[in-house]
Amino acid sequence: MRVAILDDYQSVALRSADWDAVGADAGVVAFRTHLDDRGALAERLAAFDVVVAMRERTRFDAALFARLPALQLLVTTGMGNTAIDMAAARDHGITVCGTGGLTSPTAELTWGLILALVRNIPAEHAATRAGAWQTSIGSDLRGKTLGVLGLGRLGSHVARVGIAFEMRVVAWSANLTPARAAEVGVELAPSLRALLAAADVASIHLVLSERTRGLIGAPELTLLGPQGYLVNTSRGPIVDEGALVEALRTRAIAGAGLDVFDREPLPAEHPLRGLDNVVLTPHLGYVTRESYAVFYGEAVEDICAFRDGTPLRVLNA
Repeated sequence: MRVAILDDYQSVALRSADWDAVGADAGVVAFRTHLDDRGALAERLAAFDVVVAMRERTRFDAALFARLPALQLLVTTGMGNTAIDMAAARDHGITVCGTGGLTSPTAELTWGLILALVRNIPAEHAATRAGAWQTSIGSDLRGKTLGVLGLGRLGSHVARVGIAFEMRVVAWSANLTPARAAEVGVELAPSLRALLAAADVASIHLVLSERTRGLIGAPELTLLGPQGYLVNTSRGPIVDEGALVEALRTRAIAGAGLDVFDREPLPAEHPLRGLDNVVLTPHLGYVTRESYAVFYGEAVEDICAFRDGTPLRVLNA
């Protein structure tokens, strides 16, 4: 059995789990470089029986499956992956399995981005290293309003930290109930527009779907206003990226903290890289030692169970 691990950017996958458990006959190869070219990707993976994919970085569709005759098992980190055509995998006789994950790393990074924005930490860091001193004025969070879009496990974690900062916290999603908002201790916004109009900081924690794709566009950013900040650690396409670039460029909003993008890795020439009111991180939400231990440890479990004929965490049954 040959196993391919994709997008091991930091070269840590092989030491994040006990890959020897897969079997003495298994050849496990970790690829550090990401391939956008579909032909090159198919050529790279053609001989592998198992592929371990990191989140939604790589699109697996019917056309790619048709070019991977050896593939039997596709493991994705996490228990959902919109980049995988589950039905097409099933049609090609490929089992797709997932892994568990942690919410705390992404919630913590969310607050890192918020604090970096409102206190100008990246700019002040660069200025201090260059010999300057106190070049900007930040803002308090206490007494301000945090708008949380999505109050699941991750959004609730972010909301509770907002409460600890003594912020007013309001939340909204299409299916959010008053009971759930009360359980977390936050206010229920009557609509997305109402949340954005009230928020000093709006943080996105929604699942990407056809309903949420492009949810935040130019009209919504206008509601956030020139003193408002947008933070997205969920999925890039929830926000209209072109509208966001324009809103940042014209100062229609104060700034944005972004960990996710329409295209990842973010192209070198992307306009977001040239704006001074945005803090960018390269999809680091889940990138911690503890998170990788869960991802890769359970990927090994999935492979072993598949070899034993009792697959775990099957997503395309």
